[in-house]
Amino acid sequence: MRFEFVAKHRGIWPVSWICETLGVSRSGFHAWLVRAPSARARSDEEFGAKVRASFISSYRTYGARRVWHDLLAEGLSCGLHRIERLMRVQGLRARPRRRGLPKDDGLRSVIADNILDRQFTAEAPNQRWIADFTYIWTAEGWLYVAVVIDLFSRRAVGWSMSDTMTAQLVTDALMMAIWRRGKPHALLHHSDQGSQYTSEQFQRLMADNGVTWSMSRSGNVWDNAAMESFFSSMKTERIGRKTYRTRNHAKADVFDYIERFYNPTRRHSTLGYLSPMDFEKQAHVA
Repeated sequence: MRFEFVAKHRGIWPVSWICETLGVSRSGFHAWLVRAPSARARSDEEFGAKVRASFISSYRTYGARRVWHDLLAEGLSCGLHRIERLMRVQGLRARPRRRGLPKDDGLRSVIADNILDRQFTAEAPNQRWIADFTYIWTAEGWLYVAVVIDLFSRRAVGWSMSDTMTAQLVTDALMMAIWRRGKPHALLHHSDQGSQYTSEQFQRLMADNGVTWSMSRSGNVWDNAAMESFFSSMKTERIGRKTYRTRNHAKADVFDYIERFYNPTRRHSTLGYLSPMDFEKQAHVA
């Protein structure tokens, strides 16, 4: 480590001064400069490059455990502690989580029981869906994003975006999910008690498609915690540190996050560190 310090600062101070201060010999330093790196050092350099590539490909959001699973998926053998050390040496740190959701003061026309009851798992696709919407600030004003998640694979099966917080926003997201998944049977849809989800328009869509209603209890965010987790990840991993000039710019970025990163690529801890689409493919093969 002392020789590394000398090499790093020899352009600032004379080598003889630094060596004398650190208590090392100049001949030892020069011998260290021409010495071939050890096998361990070469291995760290190789693994370090792969660690950095995984971190950057996740938009600088992966912590050590997800990076580790990326390397394991490539057939590389290494320990989690080594990945943590290599990330620490390179100064690679995942972005901290930040939360923030809008308050809905609209009128509620229909309230359903909490049938889901925090059972955030499903044995097969299209059994249990959860839904909610969040907001993104742009220079043109707020952009509202509604998403529907399948609890089997945590896949975002439906979404919509609008500059208004209306029933049409959440209705469009559910319509996309139904269209994509082929009008599922015996489906449970869970949301909060937002006025958009209790509206006649949204309730009619669910009734027409034979969807069972479930809603969180008033003021209890834990009743839809899996949905909160998705939006927290999206804001942390993509939009939290960005400033969007236009709503269209924000829309393009949200689309890219959901369809090009989250669904096909992002490793999910509850899925054994598979992406939602890979998890569904594996389940289908099984």
